[in-house]
Amino acid sequence: MKKIQMKENIEINDLVYYKNLKIVQNKDYFNFSLDSVLLPCFVELLPSTKKILDMCTGNAPVPLILSTKTNAKIYGIELQKNIYDLAKESVKINKINNIELINDDVNNIYNYFKSDTFDIITCNPPYFKYKNTSILNNNNVKSLARHEITVKLSDIIKISKKLLKNNGSLCIVHRTERLIEIIDEMRNNNIEPKRIRFIYPKKNSESNLVLVDGRKNGKVGLKLLSPLIVHNDDNSYTDEILKMFGK
Repeated sequence: MKKIQMKENIEINDLVYYKNLKIVQNKDYFNFSLDSVLLPCFVELLPSTKKILDMCTGNAPVPLILSTKTNAKIYGIELQKNIYDLAKESVKINKINNIELINDDVNNIYNYFKSDTFDIITCNPPYFKYKNTSILNNNNVKSLARHEITVKLSDIIKISKKLLKNNGSLCIVHRTERLIEIIDEMRNNNIEPKRIRFIYPKKNSESNLVLVDGRKNGKVGLKLLSPLIVHNDDNSYTDEILKMFGK
């Protein structure tokens, strides 16, 4: 991965193997992860897809990758100003015209959009529930990214119910251990789980992540997709993962 050094702690990196696509990162914060590559590759894009929203967008890896696959308008919302600024710079240096970013709390999203606006909503949310006993990172940026301090899974799904068009798709990546909660929250909000794919670090290991696609007011009928294996036995990436990386 090529790196171009900018001011202190800020770098411009290649976005994995996507040709001529760069992402601006701060090495003191979370850099984009495998999750953020898997999610946009899981999304089913249609010719009728016109508007997409990525919640908890971070430094915008999901919108950046989606922009290589569709001409639809892509919105990303990110709470933390310093991370939002990185995302804005990434969009600028890549000269991408169909991404628009918002610096605000996801819970304020109704200030920007009406009900039934989006064909697709994506989210790579904080994975861990927040309790008084939770051990948080001293770096507040990382704590907010990891823990449900400002937005919960239930919030993401309730917001999606309101903002998705009828039969619109909510695609999320999350910890496998929270799958039942995801399904329950979706169905409680009239979002029917339609596709699920389990992610495994290696063959014969336990799944640690899961991709879920739910459709607003969708008909009952679930497809359990083939397992996605990340690493070969020698720790190299599998061919399917390399293809997702754009190689």
